Amino acid sequence: MAFVSEKVKNLPPYLFSEFQRRKKELEADGVDVIDLGIGAPDLPTPDFVVDKLAEESRIAANHRYSTYSGSVEFREAVADFYQKQYGVSLDPDSEVLTVIGSKEGIANLMHATLNPGDAVLVPDPGYPVYRKAVHLAGGESIPLPLDAENNYVPLYDYVDDTTLKRAKLMLLNYPSNPTAATVNFDTFLEAITFSVKNNLLLVHDAAYDMVTYNGYKAPSVMQVDGAKEHAVEFGSLSKSFNMTGWRIGYVVGNKEVIKALATFKSNIDTCQFLPIQKAAAAALRSDFSAVAANNKIYQKRMETLYAAFQKLGMKADKPNGTIFLWAKVPDGYTSMSFADKLLNDCGVIVTPGNAFGSRGEGYIRIALTVTTDRLNEVISRMEKANFKEVAN
Repeated sequence: MAFVSEKVKNLPPYLFSEFQRRKKELEADGVDVIDLGIGAPDLPTPDFVVDKLAEESRIAANHRYSTYSGSVEFREAVADFYQKQYGVSLDPDSEVLTVIGSKEGIANLMHATLNPGDAVLVPDPGYPVYRKAVHLAGGESIPLPLDAENNYVPLYDYVDDTTLKRAKLMLLNYPSNPTAATVNFDTFLEAITFSVKNNLLLVHDAAYDMVTYNGYKAPSVMQVDGAKEHAVEFGSLSKSFNMTGWRIGYVVGNKEVIKALATFKSNIDTCQFLPIQKAAAAALRSDFSAVAANNKIYQKRMETLYAAFQKLGMKADKPNGTIFLWAKVPDGYTSMSFADKLLNDCGVIVTPGNAFGSRGEGYIRIALTVTTDRLNEVISRMEKANFKEVAN
């Protein structure tokens, strides 16, 4: 008897697992491996957020089940955040829903909205979880092309009419993982216009909305007139407040979709631990000085690595957001062969671009999640390596 479902058996392989296996082997041999592969902030959660968690954890009533849609305090804090940050008014009861991190929320949204065989336009290159979430929900992922020449905005003309007729959702993600691309309001206006024309639900993943620098402020898709009728937007405190392990986020927008996701989730989870929600509410209601301090650190790391890549002859755009640098591999290498060389010759882990879709081939993603001293060590190792030697 087969105990594993076909959809799990047929999940695309997790490319990064092989690098983690080899990392352990190298470390066992005494190699000092520097891991720039996973986008997990190394900076601490702000003290005031931790203090709020501790305070709320001592209240017995907070150890009970949360309401399925999340605490009123957190949902109101999300609505207040949208008003303050974007000038957008949201009803915390019907247009805001708490999720256990945006990854969970996006995955469950697919189950709440897709029927078997429904198609979803997915960014290519884009976060791999999108494709896997669509697969697990019985849908079909259709690549939505992005490229450097067009600043990684959607190339709608590359999607044929037959495909569009089968599509139900379109996913976007700005500031982008993996490309670190940022966009202006017009990109979202065009996306909503395209969604309305083709009867699509626009799903925007804004996980890096507050991780910005160089004076850039990320817009929200909810700022577009009519967006509440045609879109939902996910947000997370993982990157902005270094709360990855806390697993707390939100989704806002279309009331019908919010209600459907709430209904689905009420049958599989009972929301996040209340003290975490209350601490997250305090974070969203703060002055964001902690976020600004984090962003200064990420910008310094980005500038350090970007300048070094320029000297090494590696092409990369200087980003205005995220915790990543997206760099073109040297001539003669594939994404995988260059990532292999960095690991074998330099003891440095990066993520090969093909992990993010076919259009990621020829690039690597570097996470800015170690100290500047460690980045300087990465640079030193790369300077000593011979990248002019073409991989076999």
